[in-house]
Amino acid sequence: MKETLKQSVPFRWIHYFVKGRRLLNHPNYRSAQLKSANEHKKTPHRSEVINFLLSSLNRETTYLEIGVRNPESNYDKVNSQTKYSVDPGVEFESNPVDFQLTSDAFFSALDRNDLLSSEIRFDLIFIDGLHLANQVDKDIQNALKYLKEDGFIVLHDCNPPTEWHAREDYSFYESPAGGLWNGTTWKAFLKWRSNPDLYSCCVDMDFGVGILSKTHPIGDPLELKNEFYEFNVLDENRMELLNLTAFKAFKSLIQKTA
Repeated sequence: MKETLKQSVPFRWIHYFVKGRRLLNHPNYRSAQLKSANEHKKTPHRSEVINFLLSSLNRETTYLEIGVRNPESNYDKVNSQTKYSVDPGVEFESNPVDFQLTSDAFFSALDRNDLLSSEIRFDLIFIDGLHLANQVDKDIQNALKYLKEDGFIVLHDCNPPTEWHAREDYSFYESPAGGLWNGTTWKAFLKWRSNPDLYSCCVDMDFGVGILSKTHPIGDPLELKNEFYEFNVLDENRMELLNLTAFKAFKSLIQKTA
């Protein structure tokens, strides 16, 4: 019995080594790593898109950020005369935001006039909270109620490079995407892309910066061709489904329509 156990230990190590090497060298794994690296190389940062849109309005602006985490990542870089931040503080212990609430609680309190005013309207609302389609869908719906007619909703993580980046479970780090997580934000964005009352596009940078507008013709409503939100359908039709746009082309479009 002891001899059998001794023999099995080296076999297990060999098995782990072979399996591990096969995983790390698998084309899917290597492709995901490469796509992550390429996405990090894309410029500019989402804050530059936000600042460009705010400046295009040519007035004093009011900005709301949903899902701040570390303010140094984006919020502190945004140039707006009036700014508000919302985050429950799940991932950033100090959580130096204006409203330490979930987005649902924040909008409910806003509806009841318990904070700010139900009459407030924002020039731009940036949504970067829980990256699950159901929650992003609710955040968009609530944001539209408090958006000025010519304002913008901006969403991060709308263009996940692989299905591993688009996984539902954030805490699973052993995938080819590692700790990078875009979640299923893209599904909510795609749903609202098909809304006949909205224009939309996705700037091809920073894992996809989605833009929704009531009045700016940045992209016609989409006839939804991915009814069940299959990732492979998205992957094969990114340009059309997301209305994927280079930042330079997007800037020219906004400047023409301003």
